[in-house]
Amino acid sequence: MIGLKIGGVPEHFNLPWRMAIEEGRFREEGIQLHWSDMGGGTGQMIRGLETKSIDVAVLLTEGITKAILQGLDAKIIQVYVTTPLRWGIHVPYKSDIQTVDQLEHQTFAISREGSGSHLMSYVRASQENWDTSQLNFKVVGDIYGGLWSLENNESQAFLWEKYTTFPFTEQKKCRYIDEVITPWPCFVIAVRNEVYEKHKDELQKMCSIVGDRAAELKRNENAVDLISWRYNLRHGQVENWLNETDWNYNGVEYPLAFEKTISYLIKLNLLQPEEAENWREKLF
Repeated sequence: MIGLKIGGVPEHFNLPWRMAIEEGRFREEGIQLHWSDMGGGTGQMIRGLETKSIDVAVLLTEGITKAILQGLDAKIIQVYVTTPLRWGIHVPYKSDIQTVDQLEHQTFAISREGSGSHLMSYVRASQENWDTSQLNFKVVGDIYGGLWSLENNESQAFLWEKYTTFPFTEQKKCRYIDEVITPWPCFVIAVRNEVYEKHKDELQKMCSIVGDRAAELKRNENAVDLISWRYNLRHGQVENWLNETDWNYNGVEYPLAFEKTISYLIKLNLLQPEEAENWREKLF
């Protein structure tokens, strides 16, 4: 039996992991998987891989790609969710902001430097043809910090997965005005290099188990009820999300997706061209 510490966001995307752990599927294959909820998102998980507080992370493609190419001692072992992430753009509920163009020169709340909420703010700014070197950010830690920041007008925009934030829009803690869709598969599984070298076979089994469990969830006729109950989301919202979402059921590789991610990061000046040299060897 080997022990692995894994981190991921406490959101519906990771239900296949939670269910496979609860059902003992990893233990049956000699893997003791200890899950840690990472409310701070990708930035927190990158830090966890750096400090060795976690061995494996389920995190955003763009964040881990940038971190590895800038020296993080880890590798991507598989794409986890093959479909894009839909980032809701949220503003203070009582503000006068109605459209995205009003956010130029405003402050964006982000969970951490290098997080998805940080990087996707650049993506949207680029789409709007703003000067991305002039963007303003406030680090808030997690979704609750972001909501507090909006409510107290310390920031005027906050990007987060739109179905996760929907209950807060109903509670009038923020207001949704638009969305940004990632131009690549949204979540990948990454592991510290030291752990990968020791446990390649077990890690491959781990990915296979979670892919099988995700396929079962996708086929389950009660999946919408289950997700709605476990994550306190409205039935209709979950139904839409499930229709839009696919996990990597067969361990398929997506090299072109990373090429697109890297070209975007370079375009946004978040990655230097020389850092992206030999990217395949560095990432995988």
